[in-house]
Amino acid sequence: MSSSEIGRPALGRPGPGEDGRKAILDAAARAFARKGYFATSIDAIADELGATKGRVYHYYRGKAEIFLDVVVTGMRDLIAAVEPISARQDAGPGERMYQMAHLHASMMMLRNHAQRVSVQAIEMRSVAEIAIHQDVLADVFALRRRYEQIFIDVVEEGVRLGDFAATDSGLVVKSALGALNWIPIWYAPDRTPLDVEKVADTFARFIVNGLKGS
Repeated sequence: MSSSEIGRPALGRPGPGEDGRKAILDAAARAFARKGYFATSIDAIADELGATKGRVYHYYRGKAEIFLDVVVTGMRDLIAAVEPISARQDAGPGERMYQMAHLHASMMMLRNHAQRVSVQAIEMRSVAEIAIHQDVLADVFALRRRYEQIFIDVVEEGVRLGDFAATDSGLVVKSALGALNWIPIWYAPDRTPLDVEKVADTFARFIVNGLKGS
């Protein structure tokens, strides 16, 4: 998948520019994270945006499309950010894994609302208005598998080089990403008195030390 494919919108109508779409997705992420999917209406998203719902409908046909676009855009942003780190030739697997986990943890906090919505998506896939978008749901799970594979490849390289202890790479990556993906559930920028750098460093060190068997 090219970088342009990573950045393209998953759903929605053609619009005059991506800035308008991004503003809607940011507003929707805040509304969904605060109220949940069912309690969030197009009116609520428009209120969060500070615009009329006509502006929202200019880009999207309905709430389900906006919700899924938040999820897919969030996944593509993670891949676009982490993939270059995984491909670095000037750093070993341990350093790359630290940077990848650190960046992931940071994005869970700095883009807290969007990532909370991504966590919701796993539970929402059976909801009728979400489930009808099978092609997009397939993309979501394909992106998740691709993201996991980026981490798996680094773990397996580290095992081959002796930097990491022998392990089930798929299982350990699911465990690591599970811990990282839970951050937006308990971390709230306005309520959690924790420094982003400290949290990201703690999680990244914990993951790398675990892979080294220390």
